[in-house]
Amino acid sequence: MTGRKKLKSTLSDLAFVLLSLTGVCIFVLIPYADVIRRSFVNVAGTKFVFLKNYLTVIQNEAFRLAFFNTLKFMGICIPILLAFSLLIAVFLNAGIRGANYLKSAFLVPMAIPVASVVLIWRLLFHENGYFNGLLHLFGFAGADWMNTGFSFWILVFTYVWKNLGYNIVLWMAGLTAIPGTLYEVARVDGANRRQCFIRITLPNLKSTFFIVTVLSLLNSFKVFREAYLVGGDYPNDSMYLLQHLFDNWYRELALDKMSAASVMVAGMILLLILVLQRYWDRE
Repeated sequence: MTGRKKLKSTLSDLAFVLLSLTGVCIFVLIPYADVIRRSFVNVAGTKFVFLKNYLTVIQNEAFRLAFFNTLKFMGICIPILLAFSLLIAVFLNAGIRGANYLKSAFLVPMAIPVASVVLIWRLLFHENGYFNGLLHLFGFAGADWMNTGFSFWILVFTYVWKNLGYNIVLWMAGLTAIPGTLYEVARVDGANRRQCFIRITLPNLKSTFFIVTVLSLLNSFKVFREAYLVGGDYPNDSMYLLQHLFDNWYRELALDKMSAASVMVAGMILLLILVLQRYWDRE
């Protein structure tokens, strides 16, 4: 009888997830399996070419430029975003006056349309924008900042500014889960704020740190809209990202190169997430 109940419970659980599982298979797993298949065949999909598409992608200068720019972007943005959002979350969680209003203020950038943000950057940093006008007042020569290496740092600032509030909310969820008694005992033993932060706060935020890092990594691929509206299909080399490359290859219907590059990038992201997870589990 126990076995029948367990089987009935299992079938009932499967019935609840069957619809979602079907949707995932149709719209995610099966299409991605087709992408993997296309990475080993020619453009027409009629001839097996083994690793030729992967070699073509690796030897492509545009791919190398976009790949290293994307790595540079993530390597700069994610640590800055994690550090700033954590410090602000700790500050807000300390119970300062007006903390709720500050939290709302940090979430406002998420509600601002991308086109409005890009319009502000153009007004400020265009060749005839306000920043150049200010420089001319002091006798300095201006530049078309959106077409120089400076545009990369504008993109970095945009990413951090737009995702800061989201990460603060995640950090504060982890901070509120830490028992207050731990801090009380530590203060009785003579621990100061820095010691409490290092010995209590950081170790108890380990799982939250992993979640915030992964989400920040995934969100770093969502800055294409800003970069595209600023520089178009072929922006300055400093902010030519993988998203630009995939967009251009998709327009050219270079399905073989796009499939191979997608598999490589997705595999690297998955490997990075697994390495992070293993590191946090070990800690």
